[in-house]
Amino acid sequence: MRLLQMDFKTEGPWGDDMSIAFKELAKDISTEDKLIWKIWTENEETGEGGGIYLFETQEALDKYLKKHTERLTGFGITDIIAKVFNVNEPLTLMNRGYLGETR
Repeated sequence: MRLLQMDFKTEGPWGDDMSIAFKELAKDISTEDKLIWKIWTENEETGEGGGIYLFETQEALDKYLKKHTERLTGFGITDIIAKVFNVNEPLTLMNRGYLGETR
């Protein structure tokens, strides 16, 4: 399992407005191959947005990272920070982390 954290500067929208504005984008993201989940992140005070994603494989993560970076760049978003992590599954499960249906 691989975790992707993406952060970038944004002027919003925030909260409920974000939920409405990005509903179709969220539907599209939900169809990504081998994506287990995404957590949408936002901090209006610092002008930052992004997400944390859990993928089954590195290959799926790499494919999505390329696609989403190009999409964000197309929106005029620059200075995208992407970090990739391994997931320690036994400890995550011990702390009630959801790792998918088969775990």
